[in-house]
Amino acid sequence: MLFNDWWLLIEPLYLKMVNFYRSILIFVFGLSALITSAQSPAYNQRKADYVSTCLAAPSGSKLILQAYQGVPLNNNTLNNELNEVTTNSTADFTIIELVRLLFLTNGEYDAQILPVLNSIPYWINYGDTMRNYWSENHMIMWMSSDWLLHEKYGRAIDANLENRLKHYLQLKVDYGFYEFFSSVYGPYSFSGLVNLADFAQNTQIKTLATQACQRLLKDFLKLTNNKGVYYPTAGRNYPGKYENPYNQNHNNLIYLLTGFGNAPTNASAAGPFLASSTLPVDDIINSWTPVLDTVYYNGHTLQQGFALNANQAQADKVVFQWSSGGYFHPDLVFETVQLLNDSNIWDHPDFGLLRPLSFFPDTSFPAMSQALGCISQSTVIAGEEIAIYKHHAITLSSLQNFWPGKVGFQQYPCVANVGTTAVYCGSGTVYPNWDDRSPNNQNTHLPYVEQHKNLALLMYRPEPTPELIGPSFAVKDVALYFNDVDFDEIAEDSLWILGREAEGYVAVRRSCINTINGVRACNTKVGQSWVIMVGDSGLYGNFTNFKNTVHQSTFTEDWYYDYADSQYVYYAQIIMDGDTIEHAWGVDSTLATGVNELANDAGFNIYPNPVADVLRVSTNNLKGNGKIELYNISGQQVFSYTGAIQNIEIPVQNLSNGLYALKLTGADGKIYSRKIIIGH
Repeated sequence: MLFNDWWLLIEPLYLKMVNFYRSILIFVFGLSALITSAQSPAYNQRKADYVSTCLAAPSGSKLILQAYQGVPLNNNTLNNELNEVTTNSTADFTIIELVRLLFLTNGEYDAQILPVLNSIPYWINYGDTMRNYWSENHMIMWMSSDWLLHEKYGRAIDANLENRLKHYLQLKVDYGFYEFFSSVYGPYSFSGLVNLADFAQNTQIKTLATQACQRLLKDFLKLTNNKGVYYPTAGRNYPGKYENPYNQNHNNLIYLLTGFGNAPTNASAAGPFLASSTLPVDDIINSWTPVLDTVYYNGHTLQQGFALNANQAQADKVVFQWSSGGYFHPDLVFETVQLLNDSNIWDHPDFGLLRPLSFFPDTSFPAMSQALGCISQSTVIAGEEIAIYKHHAITLSSLQNFWPGKVGFQQYPCVANVGTTAVYCGSGTVYPNWDDRSPNNQNTHLPYVEQHKNLALLMYRPEPTPELIGPSFAVKDVALYFNDVDFDEIAEDSLWILGREAEGYVAVRRSCINTINGVRACNTKVGQSWVIMVGDSGLYGNFTNFKNTVHQSTFTEDWYYDYADSQYVYYAQIIMDGDTIEHAWGVDSTLATGVNELANDAGFNIYPNPVADVLRVSTNNLKGNGKIELYNISGQQVFSYTGAIQNIEIPVQNLSNGLYALKLTGADGKIYSRKIIIGH
């Protein structure tokens, strides 16, 4: 009998078997999905209590809860929000709420809301210097709103939206969030995501959005203590998020999930999104643990991002790199400038810091970005190694070896939490009120941080910052956020200051015992080191035992010259409770401080770069006479010297700010060149 004949006989049986097993699989996966989507009675009760309490409150963000409960919307509030859509630079914060209202009110307010939502653009457009479409939280708020309006009402969308949106969601599921642990931005990312999880018709988008929501909320719970307080190290945050333990936007989400802390009395911006959602949360709730000691790897490298984003449209590729902080990084700056020029958005506030450079030719930006490495690289918040320690009410978290010496951008490199109070350091101008610091640059230079369990070493050694980027970056002082009134007991032991809140303890070894503007702070000349340690009664018994442990610690600090590697080394070591953390921070000897970004293999060095007064050329590896020339960006020679070229000083005080090329011709006729930035 031929094979075809056999197949005709057994095919009906085979198909019945396939359908039988398929039915079993569908049943199993359907049951699994049902179990996963089930929500605990306690969680449902918290949601119900939250809704009723917030609706009865005299203030708060109520529109979503009113729609969820079938209560007529407050028309004045609704009109105010509709007015914000066309006038507010953060209109997307309002748009995600309005989109949710459309889905919860079954067309009742369509005629009032839709014309306003359809009157504005939802992605980068020529000359738009008001709206932000590129930060991670803004991206999902704009994209999710655009997509849901398209699905529900047939709104016309750009040709790349579906691919861009799916790619965004897949990145979050696979790699996590660039704005990691952000109590400022995370709740807004969640709000944009949960709209898709609840209302998207596209199955793939709905599934990915659900998974991304769950990952984001699990991240929140990683560093939430048993009091419902969330004071994390973070990729982007504001100081206000470390001042009050409760009654903030993220607290609404944490309380709904865990029941920890004070019950909210007013609805925050994000709370109503979760309270009105069918998002499966049991796995999220069960992910919380009272004790944690781990290293959390988040994101991917900037270079990996180029490969991950390769299938996006050109403008979208750049935006995805921006969302991970790429902006003016040397590897991306040429594409960045092209997009800023093509879209005519140089005047957008987000690019104000480097707007003075906008008149230069596109081709000059890679060299300028490399020379301005102290600010162009440390915006990147992708591919971090995050140390996390939690023991009931205490937490300590930090970014390991995260852009040390460079300018910080909203990053919080190391934060301790003792019950309901935060402790951390910040570099730059010292203000009595920490909220007076720039919301964009919380650190004028980032520390090297290394954390083992409940102990962290922070070393500060700032890179030089050019005057070109403004005088505020010239201040390198390091201050301590340590709010005395939050502690039940405070003690000092030499450079150590210790605090106790209930059964939680913290100890900070300062670099000095000075104060600046009434704040514990130390002036930075070339470097300084701090230590932060947390503990509690379960680890050390009473506070006296903790103080004794700190007193018995050993701290070593040293500066020396490493002749083998021709570099100055700053060394620090802390030995505490049987644990040792140490680090040797080497810096090229041609600079008084900071990391030399220039290659040395061509036989000479130049420093400082950028330069304000005198440019020094060190050519110890080149013998004999030679010629040094300096050219401006138009190709005009502005300096020339012929003779011995071992160590030359070039005065540049009278030269205009901008990009220059230094050309050196050796005695052997070989030519070397370097790009120079002059900024007074």
